[in-house]
Amino acid sequence: MAELSTLESLLEMGFGRNGAERAVANTGNQGIERAMDWLMEHENDPDIDEPYVPPVGNVLAGEDSQADPYQPTAGDTAEGIEGGDMQEEFKEEGTKRQMMTEEEKQEQVKRLEELMRVKQAERRERERAEEVEREKQRRRQGQELLQIKQKLQDDEMKQLADQRRKEKMEDKMAKQRVKEKIARDREERAQKFGGGGSGMSSPPAQPSPSSPTGQGPPPTKKEYDECRIQVRLLDGSAITAVFKAQEPLAAVRVYVQMNGNTPEGQDFTLLSPYPRHVYTELDMEKPLKELGLVPSAVLVVTKK
Repeated sequence: MAELSTLESLLEMGFGRNGAERAVANTGNQGIERAMDWLMEHENDPDIDEPYVPPVGNVLAGEDSQADPYQPTAGDTAEGIEGGDMQEEFKEEGTKRQMMTEEEKQEQVKRLEELMRVKQAERRERERAEEVEREKQRRRQGQELLQIKQKLQDDEMKQLADQRRKEKMEDKMAKQRVKEKIARDREERAQKFGGGGSGMSSPPAQPSPSSPTGQGPPPTKKEYDECRIQVRLLDGSAITAVFKAQEPLAAVRVYVQMNGNTPEGQDFTLLSPYPRHVYTELDMEKPLKELGLVPSAVLVVTKK
């Protein structure tokens, strides 16, 4: 049975002429399967339906042209081949094509359409597999991105935790240095004020029990070596502590810093409400006894 040409088969199957011509030309007229594959791969090309202009010397099989495709060319009349015999063979082939019945054409078109359906099914399956692979790749990339993001967050949290520990350690060391300084100041003042009897006035003699009460010297003022300090904080609460009479007012300030609820970094000062007196930095080095805070006193914390 005679066969339709590739171009004719594509046209019989319903493909446009322009696209069919491009498929035949771009596949080198190597068969209907190659042409169908090319059409399915390039069906979305923007120029698929534009008129096809073949390059010079490119003749599409099955197209009408001035030259008879079944006539021998110059190369077919080479030495050793009888031109008349070759021409006769081409004519017989052309006659066979012309003698194809309509039923034969329809049968061949059916075979080609079935082949095209198979090709399309294979293509859809291939596209589905490619889509599944692309989705897997996208998910892998998403998971990798999440892992990288999580690692960056973990590193950032670790750095923040290290920074906080460092700041706490520095604050602890600073408070320790203040404590040590207060301890040294206590020792120095104890040695300065309580080390020897020289330079210190001796307490007045106590009146003898036999002396008349009205004729004896006035009672001496009691000496206190401790004082009770109550400190009112910024939020209205109060804390109370006992200090040595010779301790500096700075000891009270440090106690408030360590035991009060004053915000960290908040600078403050101390004052006596009655009579009102705001203590300065110079007062911080003076003993509590010298400031008149013995045996007890109330101080108020105010913002500086």
